[in-house]
Amino acid sequence: EQDQPRALELKLLRLLSSSNILNCIGQKDNVAVKMHFGEEGNTGYVHPPYLRIICDAINKRGARPFLSDTNTLYRGRRINSKDHLKLADEHGFTTDAVGAQVIIPDETKKENVAELKINQKFIKTAKLLKIYLEADAIVGVAHFKGHIMTGFAGALKNLGMGCAAREGKLAQHSDISPAVILKNCTGCNACVQACPVKAISLIDKKSNIDNAKCIGCASCIAACNFSAIEVNWAAGGGTIQEKMIEYTKAVLKGKEKKSAFINFALKITKECDCLAKDDPRISPDVGILLSVDPVSIDKASLDLVNKACARDIFKEAHPERDGNKQLYYAQALGLGSLEYELISVE
Repeated sequence: EQDQPRALELKLLRLLSSSNILNCIGQKDNVAVKMHFGEEGNTGYVHPPYLRIICDAINKRGARPFLSDTNTLYRGRRINSKDHLKLADEHGFTTDAVGAQVIIPDETKKENVAELKINQKFIKTAKLLKIYLEADAIVGVAHFKGHIMTGFAGALKNLGMGCAAREGKLAQHSDISPAVILKNCTGCNACVQACPVKAISLIDKKSNIDNAKCIGCASCIAACNFSAIEVNWAAGGGTIQEKMIEYTKAVLKGKEKKSAFINFALKITKECDCLAKDDPRISPDVGILLSVDPVSIDKASLDLVNKACARDIFKEAHPERDGNKQLYYAQALGLGSLEYELISVE
């Protein structure tokens, strides 16, 4: 249980030493430890003591780890680098605490953003934070949980959406077209306040979305407590998972043998850590998983959660989203395998 952090920290130590997933890291490698620092009011993110253990293990290999994330599309404390870094500090992610530098690049500076041609089905050129492309190796540390747009989120989403520059995030969300279900709308104004680009207004006490302004960030859907805003999947909202996976492929280009993944399937919530609230659990904790395969680790995490719940809990939470879509597409693009073998470490 996450209520026993010290016991879990010791298990993480044993996992790292017995799994050898960090063998891909060489001396003097610059290692991006990609994670999520949690939005204000959220507690589901992977906490600093675990990152200290991971960074110490990387440091012992003679490498140089740094913790990093990118800024968000939506309003909140993580929308710009200055506030995002301050929030990370408040959540305990300091250099002294984790044993590594904490970096959140300012993407308003062009030198921090890079373009990478990948010529995939949906994404031809990926827009990424340069810091991930320039790193010698990458370690993805993800909190495994549900997600309003992708059903669930783990290792694949942590890189695909999480390493993208703002323009890249927009490209992944671009086909999402939220629509208002008028009979459910109470005119409470929550979606108007949540929209980062002022694309929503109240007309006759009902929400109205200007699709010309909408960036598809889904902040309105998360803010609505009356199920009055939904994605119009028939209009193209179903492509976000494939675009995300194509971005994951871009992030890992050239690092296929220089990457490792750690999923914390603890305090599993319906929504992601981007929400500024402390979501309740929807599943028992199932543990910490490690792998060098981002597809296998997400598939194993999903299977363990569904087994613990005796049903597909994420499909139940998000009936319009099939999280398996990202897994099958990732396997098709050669990012990993749906097959796996679980080896338990007590």
